[in-house]
Amino acid sequence: MTHKSDLIQIFSERGYIHQATDLEAIDKHAATSIIPTYIGFDCTANSLHVGSLVQIMMLRILQRCGHKPIVLMGGGTTKVGDPSGKDSARPLLSDQDIETNKNGIKKVFEKYLTFGDAPADALMVDNADWLDTLHYIRFLRDFGAHFSINRMMGMESVKLRLDREQNLSFLEFNYAILQAYDFLELRRRYGCMMQLGGSDQWGNIVTGIDLTRRVDGQEVFGLTSPLITTSSGAKMGKSANGAIWLNEERLSPFDFWQFWRNTEDADVERFLGLFTELPMDEVRRLGALQGAEINDAKIILANHATSQCHGEAAAHTAEATAQTTFGDKGMSNGLPQVEIGQDDANGLSMIAALNLVGFAKSNGEARRLIRGGGARLNDQAITNEEAGLKPADFVDGKAKISAGKKRHALIIIG
Repeated sequence: MTHKSDLIQIFSERGYIHQATDLEAIDKHAATSIIPTYIGFDCTANSLHVGSLVQIMMLRILQRCGHKPIVLMGGGTTKVGDPSGKDSARPLLSDQDIETNKNGIKKVFEKYLTFGDAPADALMVDNADWLDTLHYIRFLRDFGAHFSINRMMGMESVKLRLDREQNLSFLEFNYAILQAYDFLELRRRYGCMMQLGGSDQWGNIVTGIDLTRRVDGQEVFGLTSPLITTSSGAKMGKSANGAIWLNEERLSPFDFWQFWRNTEDADVERFLGLFTELPMDEVRRLGALQGAEINDAKIILANHATSQCHGEAAAHTAEATAQTTFGDKGMSNGLPQVEIGQDDANGLSMIAALNLVGFAKSNGEARRLIRGGGARLNDQAITNEEAGLKPADFVDGKAKISAGKKRHALIIIG
């Protein structure tokens, strides 16, 4: 199907659209005027991970098409906690933790968006600017009548908890109201016309649209992206070693590159469409490759995704490191590294080494990895749970620790 606007055409052909309140109207507006559009990100960690990358890419495409992205930091809503997709309440964070996390998340967006004062330059705001100063009684009187408890009880985030007989606090129940109020404030302050989000945010988005229409008589829109899972059903953004973070302080560029290189064959074309800016003809060509050739497409996916997040130099280094590590069985300096002193290296056990590089979270987990044949030292399998590293294992001061075929790190004597 051909759309009027570049924005909706790209969103559609690359697989970003799940639901929209009025796609024809959005398309018409996008073809004739700038649409200020926001996505909210709560400050629950000091980095976002790959699970947020679809939304980040949507804002990037929005800006490339001449529209204005508004990145809303949830400095206020983080104090409440979004119950969407959660079985229990999120832990409450201090104001200092929220500020620290917000600063870490800002670094992510500086890689993907251009900020400034031009009409299509991105804007970053914090909902704490208006939520922290709300007067409770006045807020209830002005806006409470516009929210139907009956309707809110039917929202997926609420129904999930109630159906499972899991506690949903009144604090969390307020989250949808505050998110709806965010949309109203952003419309008033910045002329925001649309909210984007994952499919789990549909109820919250529609509530904000309804509030803006009831209170200010303004037409605004919502559009959600599909929940991204791998072809095997795993949730996007997780690996055997934990979350795939977008800040290199949380995850090395090599591990980020390796995550994409390990994409399942059936997901290559879809992920190329969602997470790179390659033309769709090239995406389809690469996705159609069969056998060993599909690995070439995975390397292209890894290079493009890593270049966007960490820069071209980091992507080239990661690819070279992978070739040295997996093709040449070497010890590339591009692998994740942990530096220890000579005294700590003397008598270091394999169990301690696996914990040290993060391949095990406990001695018991390290023992199970060794028993299962997954632990390797300098590409040699370790089967003895009591094995330790000897001075000869440190080649030029480096020892390579591996867990399975895909996780590798260096312990370096500093």
